[in-house]
Amino acid sequence: MEGPPWRWCWGSRGPGRRPKPRTIWFIPRATVFVPYNENGEPVEKEPIYIMPDELEALRLVYLEGLTQEEAAKKMNISRGTLWRALSSGRRKLVQALVEVRPIVISKSNEVLQNS
Repeated sequence: MEGPPWRWCWGSRGPGRRPKPRTIWFIPRATVFVPYNENGEPVEKEPIYIMPDELEALRLVYLEGLTQEEAAKKMNISRGTLWRALSSGRRKLVQALVEVRPIVISKSNEVLQNS
């Protein structure tokens, strides 16, 4: 049975579990990155959407140099969930670079913290 495109919904056995809110410590100033072709014109292809939790996981692990365990604790999620966010974020970034597509950082209702 297909349900609505939400993260949780009524299934065949009842409502699913709501996702645990993730703590996001960094709010990017820019939310859209558009590549330019060799003529200096912006590329007009369908964008790739990166979720804030994927960006935060990438930032904590690859920019801040935290281990996956430390980053997961900082975001209030399990290490497995952090690994999935890293994997999804890396795949999306590589796809955007290889296919020369714009990157859009989606807005969400995650828990935002001031660092």
